[in-house]
Parts: sequence; C-alpha cells; structure tokens
Amino acid sequence: MIKILDCTLRDGGYYTNWDFNKTLVNQYVQACNDLPIDYIEVGYRSPIQKDYFGKYFYLPLFELESLKSQSNKKLVVILNEKDVRVEHLEVLLTPILGLIDMVRIAIDPDNLHRAIQLAAEIKKYGLEIGFNVMYMSKWKNNSKFIEALDGVDDVADYFYMVDSYGGVFPEDIIELINLVKSKTSCRLGFHGHNNLELALVNTLTAIQYGVEIVDATILGMGRGAGNLKTELLLTVLNSKYNLAVDFNALESAVSAITPLLTKYEWGTNLPYMISGSNSLPQKDVMDWVSTRYYSFNSIVRALDNKKKKQDDNEKYPIANFESNSEVLIVGGGPSVSEHLDGLLALLSSKPEMVIIHASSKNAAYFRDLPNQQYFCLVGNEGRRLENTLENLSSFNGICVLPPYPRTMGTYVPDKVRDKTFELEKIDITDLFKDAHTALALQILKNVNATNAFIIGYDGYKDILITEKEKSLISENNYLFSLIQVRMENIFSFFPSYYNGFKVKSMYSLV
Repeated sequence: MIKILDCTLRDGGYYTNWDFNKTLVNQYVQACNDLPIDYIEVGYRSPIQKDYFGKYFYLPLFELESLKSQSNKKLVVILNEKDVRVEHLEVLLTPILGLIDMVRIAIDPDNLHRAIQLAAEIKKYGLEIGFNVMYMSKWKNNSKFIEALDGVDDVADYFYMVDSYGGVFPEDIIELINLVKSKTSCRLGFHGHNNLELALVNTLTAIQYGVEIVDATILGMGRGAGNLKTELLLTVLNSKYNLAVDFNALESAVSAITPLLTKYEWGTNLPYMISGSNSLPQKDVMDWVSTRYYSFNSIVRALDNKKKKQDDNEKYPIANFESNSEVLIVGGGPSVSEHLDGLLALLSSKPEMVIIHASSKNAAYFRDLPNQQYFCLVGNEGRRLENTLENLSSFNGICVLPPYPRTMGTYVPDKVRDKTFELEKIDITDLFKDAHTALALQILKNVNATNAFIIGYDGYKDILITEKEKSLISENNYLFSLIQVRMENIFSFFPSYYNGFKVKSMYSLV
C-alpha cells in the first residue's frame, strides 16, 4: 500500500511562523498514532537565521525527544538546501540521531547537483533521505536538471515531485513520472498544492502511475493555498482500497488543527488560482492575501505583471510639495466621525493646515474645506476614494502614488488622473514601502512640517483583533517609531492603541 507522510507541522508553519501550541501538537501526534500514516514531518532543522522563526523551524533537542516519546510513527525533519551546507550537518544532525528516521531536503531543481553532494554526506548518518524537488511544472524546460537526475539513485531513498505552484494537471503528473523514471530508478513521491483544487486527483493519479509515497496535511494546512487534506486522502483510500481508518482518531486530528484554520483561513482563492495556473510564486500572494488589504484586482494585476516579466506600466509626474508648518494625517478610524464637529472647527481656524489622507475612508467629511489635501493611493485605494466621494468631477485634492514601479499596480480613477502624481522615492523606511502609512509619512517629511497631528489611527482592542489587524498594528507601530525619531512635534489628537504616541488634545487647540 502507498506510504503516507503527514507534514502539517512543517508546512503549516508558514502560517504560524513555526510556533504551535504544545497541547495542540500533543493532540495531533496522539491522533496520528492511530491513523495509517507512516511518517510525520515535524519541522525544519535550520542554521541560525536573521529573522524570527519558531520552535518547529529549529526543532531543539528537547522538543524532538518529546515528540519521539509520544509518537509511534517515523519522524522526519527537512533541511532547506539553500541554507544548509555540508559543514552544518554535524551540528544539525548529530544531536538528533536516534530521534528521527528521515531527512528530507527541499531543493530548487537548479541546485540538484549541489543537493546530491549534500545528500551523500547525510547518507553517512544512516538516515533515510528524501529529495523534495520543487517547481515540477517547469522541469521539462530545465535541461540542466534533467541531466543531473541520474545522480539521484546513489543517495536518495525517495524522489519527491513537488507541485510548488499548485498548477499541474493529471496528464502532467503522468508525463513527469515517465520523465523521471527514464532517468532514475529511485522510488518516487508526490507533494501537491491545492491552488486549482487538484491536489487529490493529482495524488491519486501519481499513486496509479507508480508513486510510492505521498504527502498530505490535516485540513490541508500549508503554504499559500494549502495542500492535499490528510482526512480527505484517508477517506478516499478507505473507500477505494479498503484502507483501515480510525475515524475517531481522524476527527481528533482535525479538531486539533481546526482553531488554526479559523484563525489563518488558508485555502485557495482567485489570486492563488491565477498563480497556480501560471506557475507564479505563492509567497507574494500569501502575503498580499493574508496580511495586506489589497483588492483581488490589484493582486491579479501584479500577478499578470510577473507573468509578463514587466513592471507596473503606468508612470505619473513626480510630486513636488510646498513647505508647510502644520500637517494633519487622517486615518480610517472612528475618532474622526466621533469628534467631527471639533475637528471641522479646528480646520476652519487653520485653513493653511495640510491634510494627508492615509486612508480615503473618512475623506467625505473634508470635501468642502479650503485646506490643501493629499490622498494616498496604494493598490486599490482609488476605488475607495470613488466610493467615498461618489462624484469626483469637482475633486480639488492631489493624489499621491508610491514610486514607480509599483508591485501591486495602482488603480487611479479617470477623473483624478490629471491631479495624480507619484513620489520620487520613499526614504523614511526600508520596510513596508507600499503601506498607506509609509506613503503618508513620506509626504509629511516632504512638506517639511514642524508640527504634525494624527487622527483616525485609533488602533484595535485585543478582544476584537484579527491576524490582519495584528499585522497592521505591528507595521504602523514600526513606521511611527521611525518618524518619531525624525520629528519631535508629532502628536495624536486622541489616545490610541498604537504604542508611543504623544497625545495633545484637539480640544486644547480649538
């Protein structure tokens, strides 16, 4: 019967940054003990990285010892070939010998020669070795990779075909299995992504045509659109091949991971479908969909640009800014409408105060003011501007775009094109340059203000917070910390859940 490797903890880490609640992990492992799963891939073993990654990215010895004591399955760790060299192996593998059974290597096909050399050293440790070779939809056009396949037999126990983009079809599976079999006698595996919801049929096709081991994850948890669902695969194999399945144990595994699905909402959607169909990387889509507020149209435009290998194709004149001593930055929070009377009274007494709309959500309140107003258009913010102001025929503001080229593309309403400009550069930050707040703070810098006030950046209460809101809070806190170093007189008109704001009551100025 086909061997099954469940890689929920490894692939699911792309959503949790490889941090998992220990109670959840224990329930998952105990459930797997009673399921017809042969291997559990529990995470990465990695050299030290600059950014933060959690426990299951490094798999310290104590955690592997705990997992080994609980599990009756073969345990697997994965190494990312781009980060691991032969000199790392002693530190990464020697301490965990006896705790794991297989090492898999994540491999860019362009680096197959190098991976073969790495695997030859790993083989000396007496471990099973799996090659997870990515980007299978592009293999046919990679002659260098195809020529290197004959070196796999001596070092790999399993050669995994990985549908990194989630875009192959059953006929592609058959063709690529035949291609690999013509070059190597290594046992084959398959790892499918679910962008086009073909992970199940592709896996069944792979099994039919001789693959001996396949991957799946509970609830399909995995990078981007996710993977083949373990519970779906086991249910089908139970029905089709009479594979014995303890459905109570299967339900326990599913219930362990369900809170994460509720929290992170992985699964396919239109951008993932497009990236899969065109063999485009999922990493950017995952970021755009899960942590950014881009519309699907913006994401589709960006994917189309990647497919055509072109930049965003619309340039605008470079914005020039007149100096002004006082600036008001307006966010999308409710404090604007809650204190509108006082705010309008203040602005009527300060017609020279520049207004920067980081978000167009509250723009209608300022429609008839004489103040110079700038509108930050990022991604699909132009649609919001249209919806908020409704009639743009009398629009007298200035729309400002991030510098060219804009990864996401930018929607600009036709009626404001002659009042739209782009920044020459964003130099207040190296991160989040496509964020509304970064754009607003760059305009603030460019107008040389001596006093800045903020309203509508209210933050979020913890009891209501979502992952997107957490990301936005972190992003804005970082950007505000940078501007506060540059500028002493920057105040929030009202208390905020953002960190570090100095508060100056608006009503003290009215």
